[in-house]
Amino acid sequence: MAAKIIVFGSVNGKLELAFQKLATLHQKQSFAFAIVTGDLFSVDQDQESLSRLLDGKIQVPLSTYFTVGTTPLPEKVVERVEKDEDVCENLHFLGKRSVTNTSDGIRIVALGGALNTTIDGGPSKEQHLPWHTADDAKILRGANSTDILLTACWPSGVWTDTSKQLTPENQATIANTDEIADLCSTLKPRYHFAAAPSEFFFEREPFFHPAATIDADVLVTRFISLAPFGNAAKAKAMYAFNITPGELATAVPPGSTVSPFHSKSNPKKRRAPTDDQPDHSTNGYDHHGGRRMRRKKERSPPGPDQCFFCLSNTQVDTHMICGIGEHAYITTAKGPLPSPEMFASAGLSFPGHQLVIPLPHEPTFRSMGQDAGKTYQEMVRFREAMQAMVSAQSKYKLGAVTFEISRQSGIHLHWQFIPLPAELIRKGLVAAGFQVEAENRQYPRFEEAALGSGVDESSDYFRLWIWSDDNDAGIQSEEWVMRFDSTMRFDLQFGRKVMAKLLGLEDRFSWRVVTQSIADETRDAEKFKEAFKPWDFTLA
Repeated sequence: MAAKIIVFGSVNGKLELAFQKLATLHQKQSFAFAIVTGDLFSVDQDQESLSRLLDGKIQVPLSTYFTVGTTPLPEKVVERVEKDEDVCENLHFLGKRSVTNTSDGIRIVALGGALNTTIDGGPSKEQHLPWHTADDAKILRGANSTDILLTACWPSGVWTDTSKQLTPENQATIANTDEIADLCSTLKPRYHFAAAPSEFFFEREPFFHPAATIDADVLVTRFISLAPFGNAAKAKAMYAFNITPGELATAVPPGSTVSPFHSKSNPKKRRAPTDDQPDHSTNGYDHHGGRRMRRKKERSPPGPDQCFFCLSNTQVDTHMICGIGEHAYITTAKGPLPSPEMFASAGLSFPGHQLVIPLPHEPTFRSMGQDAGKTYQEMVRFREAMQAMVSAQSKYKLGAVTFEISRQSGIHLHWQFIPLPAELIRKGLVAAGFQVEAENRQYPRFEEAALGSGVDESSDYFRLWIWSDDNDAGIQSEEWVMRFDSTMRFDLQFGRKVMAKLLGLEDRFSWRVVTQSIADETRDAEKFKEAFKPWDFTLA
């Protein structure tokens, strides 16, 4: 069923006038919800008007979503959003970096604020400040797709290859970035809204994203920038449209152009997410937490915004992230198997238990489609860099084991990386340990095989990499695979339990028993990042 939506340009503190207008229009049109682009509040916000809004004296007639623009939110509003409360009845803050699924089945990806180029790396932590980092935009690419993209800045070059011309004066006022262009190119939203910085309205011709295959879906984006509400020039400041969840264009609309971002080098592409229902136990432990959704009529399967391994989850533990690439990222493990002191005598002052997580929200490489190859290659690059770091830091005393569980019924593929004494590897005890445990559980036998990205694997499997370098005999590297039927009950803690036995850490095999404080997690992540710097290709 189609949802009718209305979008406002920057309200800039004209709260009473804007919501009165919205009430009048809603009474006639019966909108599903409203969106405010740009700034809802102003720099010199009238405190009386703000108090009336917060006290419910200015009524918001229907669910209305907004993000932070380029102006800081008023302190009283910040106090409420930091408590994860609505600003007032029907007024919902999307957060600065977020993925939201409305009760109408419409997905909104929001990235508020202007790009802050003074931050060296990492996502921003404060959701209410009017700036974002390049990594914030990169993280949201992991959302894979969206119906509506809402940004404070414009995508650079969106005004090219179009008959809808901007005046030089208007173009000069536009804050635009390549990061937003990459985000739009990746998510391929059906609508992309960004507020106009001055009194003008801009609606580009629809543009289509060239398909990777001849039978792929037609994906069309409409970019619209609304003038500020109540502007003196009477430029268009409101836009209403109908959208049906899940509906795709059957043909390219007349007058459309190819995407203005298509000619950019190394375009970022993402496949739409599957409809598999997330099973939080799939990942073995709760790493990131979830996000409370509003206006739900019934519980729907969580998507990337609630996935423990998706960076688009607004509750992501950013203090544990150690590096973000183009297609994957690494983070420290919550409740690490080794303690921070475990390998101190070998030169490692942190646990070294890391996760390598792809940005696409997919359960297997096979389900990633065209993204599988480049995602796998970057994950391998992270794994090999960490192997080299562990070996060098320990002066070849430590090797590493990396394992993967690939199940079609899973949620979000990831690898676990754990250091261990290289001597165990050289003696063949690691491979033997996994094989014996599999036999004891009457699991299928392990086979030594190189799967690559695994895109050709139709079965579920457990994969294991064993690696060491003794500097004299050289590198010893093995890859073992256990294939199993999807109906087999496979213990998701299998890899961790075997490693716990090999390391004599049976008392730590449950991550919940050894969870750390945020201070300790932050300390371990910072120590890892410092040691990893010479091998961290994401810093280049």
